[in-house]
Amino acid sequence: MSKAVLTIDDSQSVRQMISMTLSAAGFKVDEACDGADGYSKATAGAYSAIITDLNMPNMNGLEFIRKYRAHPSSRGIPIIFLSTESDEASKREARAAGAIGWIVKPFDQNQLLAAIKRVIGA
Repeated sequence: MSKAVLTIDDSQSVRQMISMTLSAAGFKVDEACDGADGYSKATAGAYSAIITDLNMPNMNGLEFIRKYRAHPSSRGIPIIFLSTESDEASKREARAAGAIGWIVKPFDQNQLLAAIKRVIGA
């Protein structure tokens, strides 16, 4: 059975690239268009990892992580930030909220795949 990953990004092309990359490696990928959509899907589904953008409408990535981490289903689920932002203050804030990794856009597909495999032990 394949491991499921939820990707949350307001850019359809970024979601498609992530989905293509991870699906080709055997992962099941679900997509959400913003943090609010991601929260609904994350709390309703069973995911091995979540990848989220930072800057999105309705609910940004930090808001998503804070809200999701308050939900019991988030326990033990690794969250990776995928963002154009790369400053240390943003990274510290994301880690404090509950993210365990950070990948800067544009991303390398092999880097993304390696990060997912590392955090879920695949």
